[in-house]
Amino acid sequence: MAGCGLDKAARCSVSFETPCGSLLRELEQIWTEIGEREQDKDRMFQELEAECMRVYRRKVDSANADRSQLRQSLMAKEAELKALVASIGENTPQFKVDDKHTSLKEQLAAVTPLLEDLRAMKEERIKQFSKVQSHIEKINAQISDYNCQQDDGSFKLNNDHDLSTRRLADLQMQLRNLQKEKSDRLQKVFVYVDEVHCLCAVLGMDFAKDGLTQTILKLKAEKRSRVSKLQEVVCKLHKLWNLMESAEQDRRHFAEVAAILGSSEEEITSPSVLSLETIQETEEEVERLTKLKASRMKELVLKRRLELENICRNAHMEPDPSTAPEKIIALIDSGLVDPCELLSSIEAQIAQANEESLTRKHIMERVEKWLSACDEETWLEEYNQDDNRYSTGRGAHLNLKRAEKARLLVQKIPTMIDNLIDKTFAWEDQSNTPFLYDGVRLVAILEEQKLRRVQKEEDKRRYRDQKKLQNLLLKEKELIFGSKPSPRKANSFNRRTNGHHPNGNGAGFMTPMPRRVSAGGATPELLTPRSYSGRYNNFFKDNRRMTAGPLNFSTASKDDSMSSFASISGSEPGSPLVLH
Repeated sequence: MAGCGLDKAARCSVSFETPCGSLLRELEQIWTEIGEREQDKDRMFQELEAECMRVYRRKVDSANADRSQLRQSLMAKEAELKALVASIGENTPQFKVDDKHTSLKEQLAAVTPLLEDLRAMKEERIKQFSKVQSHIEKINAQISDYNCQQDDGSFKLNNDHDLSTRRLADLQMQLRNLQKEKSDRLQKVFVYVDEVHCLCAVLGMDFAKDGLTQTILKLKAEKRSRVSKLQEVVCKLHKLWNLMESAEQDRRHFAEVAAILGSSEEEITSPSVLSLETIQETEEEVERLTKLKASRMKELVLKRRLELENICRNAHMEPDPSTAPEKIIALIDSGLVDPCELLSSIEAQIAQANEESLTRKHIMERVEKWLSACDEETWLEEYNQDDNRYSTGRGAHLNLKRAEKARLLVQKIPTMIDNLIDKTFAWEDQSNTPFLYDGVRLVAILEEQKLRRVQKEEDKRRYRDQKKLQNLLLKEKELIFGSKPSPRKANSFNRRTNGHHPNGNGAGFMTPMPRRVSAGGATPELLTPRSYSGRYNNFFKDNRRMTAGPLNFSTASKDDSMSSFASISGSEPGSPLVLH
């Protein structure tokens, strides 16, 4: 076997002078004494070799991981070293890594002490910068009337990107300039104080008692006066801003001045906020907005009126006619009414309309449900007149489902009307005012709706009775003549019948035109709040309920039925049936 020979040659090539080789030789002798076959020896030697390879691979992988970790650590420290060198500006040879180090551990050992030195140097440099900057800010606050404004070159403690000695020298130079300016100002103050003392000595006055006390009192009184004046001006400014709906950009310029409106006298410490120039500038802005308001007042009043009309339209209320747009324009143009008073009146009407719409909300929701039911009733009657409603076309099943739901909803309409009438009466008792829907009393609309529904049902019943009477007449004619009328006679009969009833569509007997409502129509004649708008402006006066006399449908039904029967029976020549 070639494999066995190769493995045996490989075993022979192993040096037996090494501990591993001697152990292999001893193992081979043991296997020979035991009597292991060559194939088993080769297999066990291959397993030993694979196990040794796994051990070597684990050692290699572990060494690779250690090397990668050392490289990452070295790169991070070198990057930090470069950043610190750039920050403190110390680009000297002592902070450079020597290239003679070849191993990673040697390089890491060389970088670590340099990094520690730079960190310590950075901390020390930050302390120096903080100390100088604190002195600069303190002197700035003293000589700038506590206005801590910093120039563009000032140092910020959270900025550690530029800690160079050049930057530190610039700050120290700025500090020295400020110290010199402070010293010069102190010298001037001392000179002025000496001069005041000399004048007080000449005039025989006590500077400590009279000079400073009077000056402080005068300044406080002047501050109090300016605060009161500026707050009054700012209050007018706020009103004009809200009235004119000024943009935030226009208000930003006076933001600091506007902040004093809710501040006490002790809280107002901003520099120049009470200066005469600031007060004058604020007064000029108020005057400008006042002139602009006068030119835009008509537009503002009409805008508020339109808002009132929208609120009333959504709530189906009637707005106050005294503030109609044409009247507003006439009053403003004539100058008889102050536009501000007119605007205030409309604002009060808007508030009242909003409040009333909230009290009407629960009734309006029921009205909307009732109107939706009436719409469904209209659709259902139109659907019932469609001869193709049971076709298998697309969407027919959806119409069938809708028709079924509509029938259930239509059955609830009388109950909905009764409940709505009760709710409306309760609302009227509570508010002591009639509930108007687009200018018409809602109770009157509902009661007339009930009356018209009764009329419609009576017309339908009369139509059914008339149709039964017509069928009875046809049966009697069949008994008299002994056979059914020929198609020709039937057609002539239908034509005469259709001529007698103008509502016929050529497909059979149709409902005669009733006195008030079309039986075949949906609800065009059933007046709802939608159809009432604009029809009755002065519908109800002092009557709380709309009364109506009882309707005697039996007599009318009987007369109509008999007249129809007589007309039909007289349409055949020689008919023996004559009704008087």
